[in-house]
Amino acid sequence: MSEHLSAAVLSAAVDGELEGAELARANEHLAICLQCSSECLWNGLLKRRVADAGARYELPSSLEERMRRVATGGSARRSNWGSWAAVAALVAVCVGAVVMQRIWRERAQQAAFIGEVLDQHIATLAAAAPPEVISSDRHTVKPWFQGKLPFSFNLPAALPAGMTLDGANLTYLDRRPVAQLLFSIGKHRVSVFVEQSADERAVSAAERAGFHVVSFRTVELEAVAVSDAEAGRVAELMQALRAAQ
Repeated sequence: MSEHLSAAVLSAAVDGELEGAELARANEHLAICLQCSSECLWNGLLKRRVADAGARYELPSSLEERMRRVATGGSARRSNWGSWAAVAALVAVCVGAVVMQRIWRERAQQAAFIGEVLDQHIATLAAAAPPEVISSDRHTVKPWFQGKLPFSFNLPAALPAGMTLDGANLTYLDRRPVAQLLFSIGKHRVSVFVEQSADERAVSAAERAGFHVVSFRTVELEAVAVSDAEAGRVAELMQALRAAQ
């Protein structure tokens, strides 16, 4: 197969819908075509993130019944006081529902973003490809991003003991350009994603699938690190990066 696989075939491959000779031809092509195999991996990661985010958070099924009971006053009382109390309680429940929905939405956004940076880090490890810029010199890595990002950042003059800067990539998170800085802590790889601060999202420290997620935020920047190195060491690296800003 010399031509690239169509979007329909790639989607069917990700969903496990190919069979027989069609499946064999697709596997043969994916084994030799970097572009199609990368797109297939990206489609699979995207579908998994969407499914995880969509299934993780939903309003309680009991909310509608609770609001109905409050609206009817919960009894046969017909006094004016009871009516006003019911209305006040209904307003309180509605406001609470709006607040809780916002909290769940923010948590869903954060979970989806953490899943995205984790997938990017794993994909980088799996590809085993050299960084787009290979250097341990901050004066080489930082200027490489000029004209590629709508913001700038600083790198520390010296890293904590046992840590090295390996290079960097230009990538995208949530369709926004991001700097992926690649570090090593001993034998462990670290991806630090640096982007402009997003007001609607704040990433908290987390652990997912054996990887530690550590972040910091300034007025202009947000940085998120992903690694299977010791959490304290990842935090130490992030402290050095934050101090450099």
